[in-house]
Amino acid sequence: MAIRSVSAILLGGIALAAFAALPAEAAVTVLGNGIARACYEAAEFGGDAHDGIAECSLALDEAAIPITERAATFINRGILRSRSSDPDGALDDYNHGLELRPNLGEGYVDRGAVMILFQRYADALKDITKGIDLGANKPEIAYYDRAIADEALGDIRGAYEDYKKAVEIAPDFTLATEHLSRFKVVIHKRTDGT
Repeated sequence: MAIRSVSAILLGGIALAAFAALPAEAAVTVLGNGIARACYEAAEFGGDAHDGIAECSLALDEAAIPITERAATFINRGILRSRSSDPDGALDDYNHGLELRPNLGEGYVDRGAVMILFQRYADALKDITKGIDLGANKPEIAYYDRAIADEALGDIRGAYEDYKKAVEIAPDFTLATEHLSRFKVVIHKRTDGT
């Protein structure tokens, strides 16, 4: 009796493509109309990263900012620093934000994205998985980033599953769809009875 097993394999010549992939980041929502909100909007919707960093820094200088907004503002400034090619500053901000709110899933996902930039893939995998477990608000980004780390660590099946999960959550997530299209599922027939 033949037993069928399914395995995901990477198509030839594209293994290096994952290493060129950039991780995605998710901003932490700040309510209200203050400067911390402007920081969030810069991180979430784009714009000039340097102006956004300045807004975030102004918000952090406000003594009266609630701890939840302070943590979110550190995370959001980290995103902007990452975008402006300052991964060290981004990592510092993510660490500060997570010290204030250690249950902030997005902070772990975003810190994991910086770990990918530093090629610290095992650390990235750990942080991103924790972010997923904590219920990150944009799980498609978390699964996409984790797939990059999986692939860099040689876990091709894990990468395939995570890219697939990202596309299931957000079918219009182009980056995940493009990476998923690089994989081919192969059915192996086994005749050894195991």
